[in-house]
Amino acid sequence: MTQTTEERSLKMDDEALLLYEQDIVLWVEDTVSKLKARDFEHLDLEHLIEEVESVGISQRRELFSRLNRLLEHLLKRLYVDSPKNFNGWEQTIRHQRIELIKLLETAPSLKTQWKKNCEEAWQIALKTVQEDYPKVNFPDRFPYATDVETLLNQKYWEIES
Repeated sequence: MTQTTEERSLKMDDEALLLYEQDIVLWVEDTVSKLKARDFEHLDLEHLIEEVESVGISQRRELFSRLNRLLEHLLKRLYVDSPKNFNGWEQTIRHQRIELIKLLETAPSLKTQWKKNCEEAWQIALKTVQEDYPKVNFPDRFPYATDVETLLNQKYWEIES
């Protein structure tokens, strides 16, 4: 019995769905191979669109998460009088800055969302450190510049008050 074009298409859709659900890495490799071969007819478009959308969402979440962690540790380093912890906090600050630099190199358009994310991350970071250190008086607003270049490079604790 000969399959119709529609039946073959449905079978391929089922196979793509099965591959996507069973092994996402293999699905990605298969999809890349089809794209390179310009085999657009056999692409699993539904999942391809979903995955492409999720990349942008993931990068925006990473920006927020890394800014939040950076600001938490800057607040600790600047306002919590615990010299034995300074080195660890500074290491975390350096690590988050490096990862943010790499993220912005990969996705420069995230710089357009820097200010908004920084403001939101500040609120969460402030709340977190206030809960962790209730006796410390933290400022309501970050007292230094928070533009990309400054926040990723300035050793604020070396600035004389």
